Amino acid sequence: MTEKLKVLDLFSGIGGIALGLDRTGGFETAAFCEIEPFPRAVLAKHWPEKICYDDVRTLSADRLAADGVAVDFICGGFPCQDISAAGRMAGMGEGTRSGLLHEIMRLVDELRPKYILLENVANLLVGPAERPGEWFAVVLSGLAQRGYDAEWENIPASALGFEHSRERVWIVAYPSSRGLSGILSKHSIAKAIGRLTRERGEDQLRPEIRTEAFGGLEGDRERPVQSRLGGRSDGLSARVVRGGMKGFGNSVIPDIAELIGYAILEAETS
Repeated sequence: MTEKLKVLDLFSGIGGIALGLDRTGGFETAAFCEIEPFPRAVLAKHWPEKICYDDVRTLSADRLAADGVAVDFICGGFPCQDISAAGRMAGMGEGTRSGLLHEIMRLVDELRPKYILLENVANLLVGPAERPGEWFAVVLSGLAQRGYDAEWENIPASALGFEHSRERVWIVAYPSSRGLSGILSKHSIAKAIGRLTRERGEDQLRPEIRTEAFGGLEGDRERPVQSRLGGRSDGLSARVVRGGMKGFGNSVIPDIAELIGYAILEAETS
């Protein structure tokens, strides 16, 4: 097996992306960065040997190097409060929480990772209402200015058999010079599902994973949009559900990060 990709997990929350990537066996979390106390406690419990920085604004390549942290993969679900339809809709300008996206871009400049994986609410694709698409253009132009190509897909939880919609846009970026493409295509996702089946065993997979929900569709609209928090594991402990509803609600579906991780590994080894 090739050497694991070293992951810097920004805006880590309770570690949903890291958990999904770790499950593939092809990624190793190098460090976390999370400012909220409760998620930091969860990360410390499950990854006690990993450094967890507290503020992305003070994190730098020099600081990572001084701590002996090597990075070739950056991921993060940057704050959605200012771009969510349920939030302030203030955008990603200076002084906004969603504007912390620019701290990711700064770290991309400093670290030049092989891959970037970003996650946020689906409204990122279409907002703001008065200038549709402007917010997403900020993300894509920021990556392009740094020499990165990007692919993206709106992947709802229902596409993996969960009983709620939870639409989220996932963005995979990589240096243009690498000549990659199609990591999030339906073909690549289908191969990733096949690999997941082989690794985990078919009886361990949710029976309603919908390959056709990837590549432009937005999941199964016939499924009931509801939540059964605490009703089953979903990779998170009952203690997290009871003790930190905010952390749980702000987290991602680890299974989606896992599938994308397999798709990236397929591109990496092809």
